[in-house]
Amino acid sequence: MKNPITFEILKESTDSLARVGVIHTPHGDIQTPSFAVVGTKATVKALTSKQLNDINPEVLLANTYHLYLKPGSEILKMAGGLNKFANWSKPTMTDSGGFQVFSLGKAFGKNISKFTDEGGENEENKRMEKAPFATIGEDGVAFRSHIDGSDHFLTPEKSIEIQHNIGADIIIAFDEPTSPNDPIEYQKEALERTHRWAKRCVEYHKSKPNSEFQGLYGVVQGGKFPDLRKESAEYISSLDFDGFAIGGSYNKNDIGAVVNIVNNILPKDKPRHLLGIGEPLDLFDGVEAGCDTFDCVMPTRNARNGSILTKNGKINITNTKYREDFGPLEEDCECETCTTYTRAYIAHLFHSDELLSNTLTSIHNVHFLVNLVRNIRNSILEGSYDSFKKSFISEYSK
Repeated sequence: MKNPITFEILKESTDSLARVGVIHTPHGDIQTPSFAVVGTKATVKALTSKQLNDINPEVLLANTYHLYLKPGSEILKMAGGLNKFANWSKPTMTDSGGFQVFSLGKAFGKNISKFTDEGGENEENKRMEKAPFATIGEDGVAFRSHIDGSDHFLTPEKSIEIQHNIGADIIIAFDEPTSPNDPIEYQKEALERTHRWAKRCVEYHKSKPNSEFQGLYGVVQGGKFPDLRKESAEYISSLDFDGFAIGGSYNKNDIGAVVNIVNNILPKDKPRHLLGIGEPLDLFDGVEAGCDTFDCVMPTRNARNGSILTKNGKINITNTKYREDFGPLEEDCECETCTTYTRAYIAHLFHSDELLSNTLTSIHNVHFLVNLVRNIRNSILEGSYDSFKKSFISEYSK
């Protein structure tokens, strides 16, 4: 049977695990390293598909949990899949839904509980604090919808079925993320459950015709513990996955070391995705540790709060000093926002509570990260990675 996705390595670094490659998918190629733009609910917040196409990211990642609850995965299946539903012609990914089920709720008894802040004070976060609960068991997770309080039960098989309906090129096995603060005893328990669920995901996926045109990634967990990470990488790589995702949790200072351990074990001929990493300096660590793709909600979330990514570091466009600044958000940036509008205008939009502020800043932040990783890729190909990294960090960290 033909593999639904394949990975081709074009160049490898001699100084680290960094590599340049191409992931071939049914909806086209993903040039790696690459930043996957997050379109949680089949939309990158505040952007149209045309605006996104103008930025030209390689891949879009949508959220299984949210699409399952609204509009429902059957609606996407009826529409012909995520690409047609969202008017997106390039490659797509979906996560498993596990992170949201666990992090947006509270478990009972001895099971893990944690809350997450998905982007500041908004009505959805306030509802989450009051309503949803998730209980983790061997068969799956029982949880309450943050939308209407309805009860649901998500199993590894159900997660894959939902992702089959959504129809992304790359889907991810159902796993149990943990908190960086969880003790090693619970990390071991969760890891063993993640491994059992991974096997169930592979078996269910391979039994369906979707396995011929959707690639399935297995998730490596294990927290900040090297032995658990090693164990997880060895087990997950023994299963018939088309690629791999590396999940949290770990402290930010541990990213390079932890991911290096994993990627020295995972097979070289399959792609590796680092989940939830999007801070510019972290992306360099991820690339050097051998990861091929990355995703994070940070660029659009920060944009809606007025936090702007620039080569000289982050700025807050709502600061008073920008009200009379008639330069672009970032000098020499070629995005639509920077070539058309001034800092003063965008500051005015924020101070006037105009929705256009979210669109213009999101265009820039997404453009910034997509092109940063694209430039990292080009620097590896050209043999100038070290000088590019040194120059970027010097400017960005001023």
